[in-house]
Amino acid sequence: ENADPQRTAFLLRKQWTLYSVTPMYRFSSAHLRHYARLLSAFIAAEKQKGLAVEIGVELDIKVAVSSLPDLKGSNQDQAAILVQLSSRSPASQKNSEEKLIWSGWFCCVSGDDFSQNIPEDFTCLPLFLANGAECYTSIVGSWFQKTFDCLFRRLAISPLNLSWMAAMWTGCKVDKTASAVELVFSVPRLPQPLDISYAIHPEDAKALWATVHKTPGEITQEEVDVFMDCLYSHFHRHFKIHLSATKLVKVSTAIASAHCEGIIKFLQSQYLTGVLMLLTELAISQIQ
Repeated sequence: ENADPQRTAFLLRKQWTLYSVTPMYRFSSAHLRHYARLLSAFIAAEKQKGLAVEIGVELDIKVAVSSLPDLKGSNQDQAAILVQLSSRSPASQKNSEEKLIWSGWFCCVSGDDFSQNIPEDFTCLPLFLANGAECYTSIVGSWFQKTFDCLFRRLAISPLNLSWMAAMWTGCKVDKTASAVELVFSVPRLPQPLDISYAIHPEDAKALWATVHKTPGEITQEEVDVFMDCLYSHFHRHFKIHLSATKLVKVSTAIASAHCEGIIKFLQSQYLTGVLMLLTELAISQIQ
C-alpha cells in the first residue's frame, strides 16, 4: 500500500460520510492556500447571512486546504485534497489552541480510466468524505460547486456492494486480534423498524471464505454469492429466519465498517488505499 500510516492515521476510526463529485473545472493544486482564504471568507459571509467579508482578516473559523500525496493508487491519480475547519472562541487569546471542528477530503484512488477521458481543464477527484456537522459540509460543498462548476451527491452503498465488502475484508490479514465480522440486516414492511445483527467469529468467517475463494487476486460475483448464502443457511438453521428476505444495511470487519447510507469508518491503515479504491469506483459509477 502507498499510504504512509503516520501521515494518514488521523483518517482512521472516524465516521466519514461519502459523496460523489463530478470533475472540477479549473481547479489547481498549486492554489490551495488561495482557495483556503476564499473559502474562509465565504464561510464567514454565510455565518453573517450573506454580508461580505474582507479576505485575509482574522476570522473565528480558520480554513486549511492541503495535499495528501500518499493517498494514490497509481502515479496517474491526482493527489488527495484535505479541507479542515478549525475554530477559536473570540474571547480566547489570539495565540490560543485551535479546535478542529470539521474535515473533508477529495480523492481518486486508481481512477485512471475515468481520468484519462476528462478534458485538460478538469480535475478528477470523484470521491469526497466528510466528518463533522452537516451544516459545514453543506457550506463547503456549496463553495466548491459554485467555484469549480461541479456537483456533489450523497453516495449510498447498495446491499450488493456491502456483500462484496464483507467477503473481501473477511479474507484480509490483520496483525492484531481481529474483531468479529458483523452484518446488520433491516427487516422490511414492518410497522416499527427492526434490525437483525449477525456476528461471526473472524476465524470462522475467514475459514468459510477460504473454502469459497478459489482464484488468488480475483474475486467473482459467484464466490460472493456462495459466501453470503452459506452465512444465510447457517443463520436459518439456528433461528429459522430467512435473511435473504431482509436488506443488508451494514458490514463491520477488522478492516472497515460501512453503512448503506454512505457512511464509512477505516480501521486499518495498511488497507486504506484498497478500501478507497473500491469507494472511488462506486463514486465514478454514480457520476457516469
